[in-house]
Amino acid sequence: MDYIQPRPSSIVAALYTARDLEVEVAILHGPSGCSFKHARLLEEDGMRVLTTSLADNEFIFGGQAVLERVLKGAEKDFHPKRMAVVGTCVSMIIGEDLQAAIEGSGVATPTIAIDIHAGFRENIQGVLAALEPAAAIGWISADELERQRRLLAAANEVERLRGAASRSYIEPSRGDLKHVAARRLIDLAQEGKRGVAIMNAKKETAYMFADELLALHDACPNTEITYIANLEDRGLPKVRADAARVLQGMREAGLEPKLLGALDEYGANGDAIGELIREIEPDFALIVGVPHAVPPEYTEGVEVISVTNGPRQVAPLREMGHAAVVVEVDLHPKTLGVRSIVESEFGAVVRSIARGE
Repeated sequence: MDYIQPRPSSIVAALYTARDLEVEVAILHGPSGCSFKHARLLEEDGMRVLTTSLADNEFIFGGQAVLERVLKGAEKDFHPKRMAVVGTCVSMIIGEDLQAAIEGSGVATPTIAIDIHAGFRENIQGVLAALEPAAAIGWISADELERQRRLLAAANEVERLRGAASRSYIEPSRGDLKHVAARRLIDLAQEGKRGVAIMNAKKETAYMFADELLALHDACPNTEITYIANLEDRGLPKVRADAARVLQGMREAGLEPKLLGALDEYGANGDAIGELIREIEPDFALIVGVPHAVPPEYTEGVEVISVTNGPRQVAPLREMGHAAVVVEVDLHPKTLGVRSIVESEFGAVVRSIARGE
């Protein structure tokens, strides 16, 4: 596929994976502006992101000395438990040896070198570039590395078949009006229809997507609805911690969902969810998070209301036959750095309608 729309960066993917590995300081070896927005967002999530701020002089003569100096300073100033050096296009072009710089710096902090740049068509290369040295140093097991490879391939395939990578360009959309979709959802529940509410969320986005299941439960506590969430205890350290917090929050709010899959299994979870839908035989379904992971053959004859955080995902979901598609705008920045469930826009609308407002 030749994409003409922006695609996720493999450098950013490496940074997020370093965070999931509980790296406390990540050093971008490149220009100060590289991945600036995501670096700032990740600092909201507790990981310090530093830069070697390479400029034209280092582009020519190399920046290993600069990197060694930043590594020493990071260890001295922040006392991290783990660090990572993340490559950029500049470090790749000038041929920097990141591992040699780590060794030359003399730092005692366990540190991995992530050799990556932005010249990959698929951002999963950035994830693998972080996981492979993490496995080599013993931060994750060889089995977990292979599990992650399988999950990444599955997620990539979902995006290729039914996601934002299914065509070269997709017009972004804000989706259906939230109050219209919420009114229909409540009407279906109050009419006594059998329903299923499914969260198939990607990692920390569950902190907000879980709220939409809670909102439906708040609005229709006595309706025949089966609640399902991908909050099983598997994955990288932060992913498992997030799942535990979200599940605890749902339980404290009075909802005990059926667990199906883990937060990093959203791309591989579609068939399992689909089989459960067939078993339940619902009249309607609320699917939030990564709804396009569920193949459309499983929801034939079911009125589906889906919630995504991707404006380019609206058109593919409508083509899959979903009756309404709602977009949670700017969801990801709102879930970085949080440690408990946060209210979603759609959830707030559902509760408001239920109260008659």
